[in-house]
Amino acid sequence: MQTLKDNPLKTRKDIVDAMNQFLAPLEDKYTQDHTGLNLAFTSAIYGQKTAGVEAMLRLLWGLAPLEAGGSKHAQSSKILEGMIRGTNPAHPEYWGKLKDFDQLIVEMAAIGYMMIVAPDTFWEPLTSDQKAAIVKYIKQVDEVEAVDCNWLFFAVIVNTGLKKVGEPYNQELIERNLNRIEDFYLGDGWYSDGVGMHVDYYVAFAIHFYSLIYAAEMEEDDPKRSKLYKERAAIFAKKFMYWFSEEGQGIPYGRSMTYRFAQVAFFSAYIYAEVDKNDFGWVKGMILRHFRYWFKQPMFNGDGTLSVGYTYPNLHMSEDYNAPGSPYWSFKSMLILALPEEHLFWAAKEEAFPEVQPLTHEWITEQTIVRKDGQVVMFPNGYEYLDMHNHSGAKYEKFAYSTHFGFSVPRSNLTLGEGAFDSMLALSKDELDYRVKRKVIKKVYTKSFQYMKWRPWDDVTVHTWIIPGAPMHIRVHKIETNTRLFLSDGGFALGNQPNKSLETKQSHQYAINLQNENGIVGAIDVLENGNLVEIRANSNTNLLYPNTIIPSIQEIVEPGEHTLVHGFYGSPKQEKGFPKEMNDLSYSIEDHTVQFNGNTIKLSEKE
Repeated sequence: MQTLKDNPLKTRKDIVDAMNQFLAPLEDKYTQDHTGLNLAFTSAIYGQKTAGVEAMLRLLWGLAPLEAGGSKHAQSSKILEGMIRGTNPAHPEYWGKLKDFDQLIVEMAAIGYMMIVAPDTFWEPLTSDQKAAIVKYIKQVDEVEAVDCNWLFFAVIVNTGLKKVGEPYNQELIERNLNRIEDFYLGDGWYSDGVGMHVDYYVAFAIHFYSLIYAAEMEEDDPKRSKLYKERAAIFAKKFMYWFSEEGQGIPYGRSMTYRFAQVAFFSAYIYAEVDKNDFGWVKGMILRHFRYWFKQPMFNGDGTLSVGYTYPNLHMSEDYNAPGSPYWSFKSMLILALPEEHLFWAAKEEAFPEVQPLTHEWITEQTIVRKDGQVVMFPNGYEYLDMHNHSGAKYEKFAYSTHFGFSVPRSNLTLGEGAFDSMLALSKDELDYRVKRKVIKKVYTKSFQYMKWRPWDDVTVHTWIIPGAPMHIRVHKIETNTRLFLSDGGFALGNQPNKSLETKQSHQYAINLQNENGIVGAIDVLENGNLVEIRANSNTNLLYPNTIIPSIQEIVEPGEHTLVHGFYGSPKQEKGFPKEMNDLSYSIEDHTVQFNGNTIKLSEKE
């Protein structure tokens, strides 16, 4: 069998081969009674036993469609045995009673999913007593409280699965949860993950994904809602495609990045639900290019299991809910395997990335996306909401997120190297505690600029204007402070091996760029007040590169009002000379305007 890296990923058989290679290292990881998996000895907030159950049940997101499409796998019977024993209160390895906000609420959705997608393999072989025990166990989701976000869909999927196999189900709960999820809908195809919450990949690989499974299964019983979900998905597909590069990379942005190729799960559900058969070609291209990108990444542990991390094993960027088996949520993208070999999707020609605008404004989400030279950069306008997930400031509040340069998370806020403050303005009162934007208190979103007001301390107010662009974007900061501050404005993080020299060019004292085989990054201080510094970030802070260098502009300001005007450059392409974009930039203090690339942009705190 060919390796993952060598797999052309063109046919259904190619993807089945890839699934078999993902599953092979797990063969000897099952517990004695097959009620869970024993993976790496790291943990999450819910402990080892639950982590083992999670790891095993998440395989169903891939195994259920694999079986449904006609491809059998030996581990399916192991998981079936594990479900029988784990849901039996008399068995020593009983999974235990569900509690409010229990992680097992999440994993019960995989059982509902397998009932919907592959009942012939995972349901029909059971005895009536075994079925009764599993039904009793998973129906606990009706009685416990779930987080008021995409979690509400777990009970919906469980009860839809029960309905699918002819077991008692809770229609009232389905209606109540789906009605509440309507409150998350923002319009134009977009949801937030809860009222007032973030707009990230959970919109795609959770809310839309489950909506489309529901729509595909309930088209006859709930035609109005099913039709609505498909209509929204059709709108969303044409917008969500902008989050991907022509080569298949998704923009690293937000939490749960360890779910990796689940980024494309929405498109698999889009095909499964047959939202629009005319889209088979370009959607097939989206999915297969994404797989080709990911399956070449060193994302595995030494034993061949998926690691916690992004392009490489990295616990540092994980969430508290990322146990060793969490990354197998990536298998949600394998839903296309439920389509048999004769399905029209497999016969469709893989099409190139659709023709799209180089710069697009998403007014609902206030996210500007720019495309240039194979790179995609998102400029989010910040959130007034602050969640308590790990590194939420780094995952949502940076000024720019790039498919090529990724983003970094801090090890601590004590030094600039530990902070790895790429695409952020870091401020300190003592050079021992640096603070960054973690939420905004006011914002304005326009075609020309984005404005965000934020406070790192009560006595410091920062007004930031971003002029999006690629390969270069502009930042203007107006700082009001009652105390002396140390400032460092960071650009894109360039992957670079430790102790390896790289080409450094400086057009003058206030502009610099750094260049190697990974591309070019640079910074320019328009008002010529700061110092250009190359910050070697601590290892394993960036999602894409284990070691990075961040071009940064540093300045010390005294109490009062101060204006900083900076340009930051990042491109996958190497250039011989100094990038011309970095020389075509000026700022007028009198009327608060930026002149860039022949355009004059008037900045304000109003639309």
